[in-house]
Amino acid sequence: MAKIGFIGTGIMGAPMAGHLIAGGHTLFIHNRRNHPKELTDAGATVCASATAVAQAAEIIILMVPDTPDVDAVLFGEGGVAAGLSAGKIVVDMSSISPIETKVFAAKINALGCGYLDAPVSGGQVGAKAASLTIMVGGPEETFEKVRPLLELMGKNITLVGGNGDGQTTKVANQIIVALNIQAVAEALLFASKAGADPAKVRQALMGGFASSKILEVHGERMIKRTFAPGFRIELHQKDLNLALQGAKALGVSLPNTASTQQMMNVCAANGLQQMDHSALCQAVELMAAHAIAKG
Repeated sequence: MAKIGFIGTGIMGAPMAGHLIAGGHTLFIHNRRNHPKELTDAGATVCASATAVAQAAEIIILMVPDTPDVDAVLFGEGGVAAGLSAGKIVVDMSSISPIETKVFAAKINALGCGYLDAPVSGGQVGAKAASLTIMVGGPEETFEKVRPLLELMGKNITLVGGNGDGQTTKVANQIIVALNIQAVAEALLFASKAGADPAKVRQALMGGFASSKILEVHGERMIKRTFAPGFRIELHQKDLNLALQGAKALGVSLPNTASTQQMMNVCAANGLQQMDHSALCQAVELMAAHAIAKG
């Protein structure tokens, strides 16, 4: 069994870390806020800093919100880098910039340590069920060392390529998810405004070519008005910003990504940024002065 460090025990990080403890590993944790009681009760050791986590652990996992957070956790005061010694491995499971990921990996490699970017998809539901999709970038040898840990947290685990490629895959994933949420929202709004029962429309569509995981899960949320965050709008905004920044750097156009980001901006402007990204439907509802269903 390995000594594992886990930094960022939030909505998704906490259950992910819990699966590692359940797998028999020794866990050292650090978080900006209070540490989940379920982890400390299960035997996780709370460390005063990210440096202390890196000193105690062989493999250090990060699950924090954004690129600047990863930068601070790795290289800021009391950061992971200060506690590393040769042979240790850093696994960033956050969703951040592919370009900056390559920079971070090079700095960690210069310390004689391995680095994987391994962002996830599946939200809080997938984190709790240990069914996350994990998209990995980095050397195959390092990946094989970490694979048993990833298998405790996810089901569909793919080594996509080198460092940065995992994050690129996650950005692509977030483009598809966002555009699908927008499509489902528009379809159900159209049906509801036309006088049809959106729940029955959704049921009918689930049996046809329009069927999707988004229609199944988020379509139900839109109808039942259950917008407690599994993945917050503000985090999806961040991911689409990464997509649009990357597109600009590559000289390509992502028009539908841009328009969906604008709809997320409408949600944020109306104080909905902390809600689940399925609440994106409220942007088109505001424009139509009509809700898909009553709360």
